[in-house]
Amino acid sequence: MAALVKGWWWATRPLLWVVQTWDLDGRRWVRALRRSPVRVVFPSGQVVERKPTGPGKQPQRAAAEASPYEQQPKQPLQVSPTQTPCTWEESGLRYDKALPGDRRLSNVMTIVKSRPFREKQGKILLEGRRLIADALKAGAVPKVFFFSRLEYIKELPIDKLKGVSLIKVKFEDIKDWSDLVTPQGIMGIFAKPDHVKMTYPETQLRHLLPLLLICDNLRDPGNLGTILRSAAGAGCSKVLLTKGCVDAWEPKVLRAAMGAHFQVPIINNLDWETLPNYLPTNTRVYVADNCGLHAQAQLSNKASDHGWVCEQRLSRLHKYEEEVEEEEDDLEPGAGKAWLPELEVQSYDLDWTEAPAAVVIGGETHGLSLESLQLAESTGGKRLLIPVVPGVDSLNSAMAASILLFEGKRQLRVKAEHSSRDRVNH
Repeated sequence: MAALVKGWWWATRPLLWVVQTWDLDGRRWVRALRRSPVRVVFPSGQVVERKPTGPGKQPQRAAAEASPYEQQPKQPLQVSPTQTPCTWEESGLRYDKALPGDRRLSNVMTIVKSRPFREKQGKILLEGRRLIADALKAGAVPKVFFFSRLEYIKELPIDKLKGVSLIKVKFEDIKDWSDLVTPQGIMGIFAKPDHVKMTYPETQLRHLLPLLLICDNLRDPGNLGTILRSAAGAGCSKVLLTKGCVDAWEPKVLRAAMGAHFQVPIINNLDWETLPNYLPTNTRVYVADNCGLHAQAQLSNKASDHGWVCEQRLSRLHKYEEEVEEEEDDLEPGAGKAWLPELEVQSYDLDWTEAPAAVVIGGETHGLSLESLQLAESTGGKRLLIPVVPGVDSLNSAMAASILLFEGKRQLRVKAEHSSRDRVNH
């Protein structure tokens, strides 16, 4: 029996020693965790002072309080994963982060992409960093910015963003509403600009010419945008749009104009009764068209041998003639056949800039209105003919406008050179 007890004791002896050793090491580690170092040295060499922890604080909480990342200053416009909206600390600006189901972007896009809503609300949509920067520089008033990356907002002048709603959305949301093939990740909603309150570039103002452009029945957004771009490049002092033209602030027009809206004054939606009020004194109005019956008679037996011919316009003018003939019985003698103003036709490269000049460009589908011909006749203007190869129906409206505007600029430059030479000789 004694031998049995002795054997059992020797068998269990190593196990007791192991348990005692493990318990001793565990107690040592617990004491180490309870200690509070006064300084922490990181591998990078950074030294962080640590406040002594009270007996009630947990070691993990004390370690978190001493984290080196909390000692670094916060960066402006850093997105916090738990708080919305965030704060731009250096400027006092705030932006909201759109949550799933946020319909602010879709609601605004519905308004600015509809012309009746745009005119009623007085708001327009600008897309792209360059176009938005040009608008801010010209004094356009922003209301809301939707952006996908904070860098796009940082590029804009801070003083222009005071009081503006800044909303960060997903790039996919902007892509869904964008008209661009490659969206740039930022959209701005602006108050519809007033040409009187705009500040145009100083270089543009120095090169303004006594040359105006009148757009009549231009319905294609791409053509109008290109025409506005040419007008800004030629140095037009003003662009007038009559009723019947596409809205100058339509997104496709803005995209085609490449910032011309903020380089040349644009007056939209005018009727012919009030349009002369926007012309300088002694302005002569010229029309870029030779499709009238009088032009056809003055040029040759076949007007297509000389330039623009549009069968739709001729048929419409014939219609006017038929209507007038039906009413001639009710008119006084000699009052008939006055339905179409008689305008002299001249080649576009002959001098037509001796006085302030305004050029009327008609749309390709509807052509020039009768009111434009009457205005040209009342101011002593003419038809400007651009010869084309026989058989070609007509030039593109944007191309014709570019040719005439830059020809006008050439004529004015030549006159300026001659006058400067005369001053030097005298």
